[in-house]
Amino acid sequence: MIPVGGLPEVREGDDVGALIAAAAELEDGDVVVVAHKVVSKAEGRVVRLGGVEPSARARDLAADEDPRRLEVILRESARVVRTRPPLVIAETRHGFVCASAGVDASNAPEPDTVVLLPEDPDASAGRLRDSLRELTGADVAVIVSDSFGRAWRQGTTDVAIGCAGVRPLVDLHGEHDAVGYELHATVIAVADELAGAAELVRGKLDRIPVAIVRGFDVRGEGNASELVMPPDRDLFR
Repeated sequence: MIPVGGLPEVREGDDVGALIAAAAELEDGDVVVVAHKVVSKAEGRVVRLGGVEPSARARDLAADEDPRRLEVILRESARVVRTRPPLVIAETRHGFVCASAGVDASNAPEPDTVVLLPEDPDASAGRLRDSLRELTGADVAVIVSDSFGRAWRQGTTDVAIGCAGVRPLVDLHGEHDAVGYELHATVIAVADELAGAAELVRGKLDRIPVAIVRGFDVRGEGNASELVMPPDRDLFR
């Protein structure tokens, strides 16, 4: 796992692929894991709270926090799952169930702004992969990551919200373990594990938004939407 330092603060319209290509020596088979905020900033997914008028519901949910931020969360939500003001667990339009619908003020470009998730993280990963391949000649995979909590565990870990050039899931159904037992329900969330591994060298406070995972065979195709639990199998809906 190799951290990629030296990237400038990303602004709307910046070429993230060119910034990464200039800062890293990429090799065939590398997995480039990019914090979603870099992608979101470049795509203009930043909201200035000064222009947000909070609704009555946002004011009710805000408790002692800024109701304008809660209003942005509600606008980014397809469905509110649970609330404990000011905490909101919501389902986004992508199908992700996460805190604050992915709306975050940390590492925002300036005060009184919040960063949203990319409109289509899988498409963002695909464009970034194409750009890196064109600029460097290296056949790489790309994962766009974000920090999520988990229903059964304390703390957060980075997960893949977008990917390109990697199989997000490896299904071991029908395989046999060392004693001959046939596996019936083992599916490994490889893209999430790679995102979490990359987070270890990026850190939350070090302003290193990109890391390379090298030496892991990720050959395959798919997208991060495959990682979303189908509603008919989701015991929490």
